[in-house]
Amino acid sequence: MSRSGAEIRASEQQSKMIQDRVSFVEKHFGHLCDTMSSITRKCARLRDKGDELAKNLVDYTEAESMNPSIVRNISEFASNISTIQDYRQAEVMRLDTKVIQPLMNYGIKCKQTKNDLKSAFAAQDREQSQKKKLEQLRQKSPGDRNKLSIAETDLQKASVEASRISKALQEQMDKFEMEKLRDIKKIMMDFVNIEMTFHAKALEVYSQCFNNVAAIDIDEDIEEFRDKLLPPNSAIRMNLVRSNSYNSLNSNNNSGGGVTPPVAGTPSTQPRGLQRQQSAPVQQQTTPTKPHVHASPASLRSPSRSQSAQHTSSPQTTPSRTNSLPNAQPKKLIPVSNGLRGQIEDDDDDDDDDDDDDDDEDDDDDDDDDDDYDDETTEAITERSEKPIPGVRQVQQYNPDAKTRFDSKK
Repeated sequence: MSRSGAEIRASEQQSKMIQDRVSFVEKHFGHLCDTMSSITRKCARLRDKGDELAKNLVDYTEAESMNPSIVRNISEFASNISTIQDYRQAEVMRLDTKVIQPLMNYGIKCKQTKNDLKSAFAAQDREQSQKKKLEQLRQKSPGDRNKLSIAETDLQKASVEASRISKALQEQMDKFEMEKLRDIKKIMMDFVNIEMTFHAKALEVYSQCFNNVAAIDIDEDIEEFRDKLLPPNSAIRMNLVRSNSYNSLNSNNNSGGGVTPPVAGTPSTQPRGLQRQQSAPVQQQTTPTKPHVHASPASLRSPSRSQSAQHTSSPQTTPSRTNSLPNAQPKKLIPVSNGLRGQIEDDDDDDDDDDDDDDDEDDDDDDDDDDDYDDETTEAITERSEKPIPGVRQVQQYNPDAKTRFDSKK
């Protein structure tokens, strides 16, 4: 039995709606596929750039020789960056497998559905043509039963075929819509799971990267750089250390009120006699106080060499400063002339140190005994010191660098 006109029109509208639906799915799923493919390509490109970054960091750490902390921590940082790119590679592969491929499959499904729609439209067209042919026969040959029966049979076959194809297309379209809904849901869930998995693992590794960068010791690296820039055994560094040490000692002595010690390698600025007095050992006085007074700044400030010899060689005391040994020739004295102070020269450095100690002791004694003697004693001592002593060479000019040896008889 042939279908009515309303059924045919409903079937045609249904086929048209299916065709529009398939075109809609094909269009938008194609856009989704293109976008996901672009995202995947971007991820792959980002993966390549990440590998390039890790390689550049490794090259930098291999070439770096002055920053051990940078080398150590940046090497670990580069390793973690490379691990993140491995995760990104897995992300790219999963996107390609679980997102792009299913979207690409809908292009094939849409083409198959369109082919089925063409068959349905063809069956409907045949049905329409057979129906028109039957109407024409009825108008032209209403009494020709044979032709009318053949036309009616062909129309029934076309209607049955169109109905079958329309029903099959309806079932196929229902299945297509169901698969489309399930697939789009699964594709989006897979996409989100892939991104969440990647970012969760990447976050862990990025946390390690942060710790690697935070562990860089700037002080250690700058000290290493300074050691390489200015080695410890270089002359500049030695001078710098010496200068710093001298400044430290100077500041300590100034704060304590002491004398600044000379730095090693610098000449002493103290007088030679003061150095001898400071370096000579302090000897305890074994002779009684000598009766002698300073007459004037130009007078004798030290005893005669004969008396110094008596103090240093024998423990016996002398009753008077003017007395001398009966059988001993007095040692040679360089008297003071023209206001210059005499200086006693000894044969060796030990006697010089002893004489300086005796000079200090006599100066102290002279200061204590100034008030105990009268003017006559002072004038006698002055006259005796100004008279030339036989056998003593007179020195007209004081020369501290020239040393003269005199033979003395003990």
